Amino acid sequence: MNDNNRTTKDEENINFGFKKVTKEEKRSLVDDVFSNVAGKYDLMNDLMSFGVHRAWKDEFCQMIPNLDSNIIDVAGGTGDISFRIKARAKKQNKNPHIVICDINHDMLKICQSKAINKNILSNLDLIVADAEKLPFANNSFDYYTIAFGIRNMLSIEKSLKEAHRVLKPTGKFLCLEFSRVQNELIKPLYDFYSFNVIPNIGKYITNNESAYQYLSESISLFPDQEDFKTKIQQAGFVDVDYKNLTFGVSAIHYGYKI
Repeated sequence: MNDNNRTTKDEENINFGFKKVTKEEKRSLVDDVFSNVAGKYDLMNDLMSFGVHRAWKDEFCQMIPNLDSNIIDVAGGTGDISFRIKARAKKQNKNPHIVICDINHDMLKICQSKAINKNILSNLDLIVADAEKLPFANNSFDYYTIAFGIRNMLSIEKSLKEAHRVLKPTGKFLCLEFSRVQNELIKPLYDFYSFNVIPNIGKYITNNESAYQYLSESISLFPDQEDFKTKIQQAGFVDVDYKNLTFGVSAIHYGYKI
C-alpha cells in the first residue's frame, strides 16, 4: 500500500474507544455494546455513578421550561430522560408530546416495558432512528434532548446539524454528556476509577468488561467543554453555553436555533 492510500484509509477510520475502525464496524460494535447491556443498563448507571446520574438528569430536565411542547429525545435508550420530563409535566398538569429515538432496538424494548409499567401511554412515541438521519421534517420540535449519547455517534457534527434542522426557530438544544474534570486534584482519582473500577463493575454485573472499557475510552476521547461548545456553534446554534456538574465529570451544553 502506498502512502496516499494509507492516508486515505486512516482518514476513513474513526474511533471506537482507543481502536481505529471503519464507520460500518463502529456502528455494529456500538450496537452490540448496548444490546448486550440493555437489561442491566439502568442498574449500571446507578452503580457507576453512586446514583449521582439521577441528580444530573433532574437538573437537565429542569432546563425545559415549556412542558406543553414537542420534544425529541435522541439516543433516548431506556427512557430515563423522557420519563423524568413526563413526571415533571404531570405535576404541572402539562402533557408534552415526546418522541424517543434510538438506533438500538433492545434499548427501546426496555423503554417500552417501562412506559407500560408507568402507564405512560399517550403522547409518547418510540422510534428506531439514526441521529444523523432523523425521519422528521424541518422545524418539527421545540426541544431536542440527548443524554450520554452523542459521543457514540459516527459523526458528532452530522448529529448536531440534524438537531438544528429538526428544531423549530427559537427551539432549544440540550445535551448532557460526560466531560472533562476541571479539578486537577480529583482528575487522577477519576481517571483511575474510570479505567480500572468501572470495567470491573461491568464485568461482574453484566459479564461484559469490554463494553465498559469502551465507555471509559469514549469519555476520555470526547471533546472538552469548550471544544464541544464550538462544535455546537458551528452547527448553527446561538447563545451556546454549558454548566459543569460534579467538577466537570459531566456537563450540560445548550443552545438555541434562530
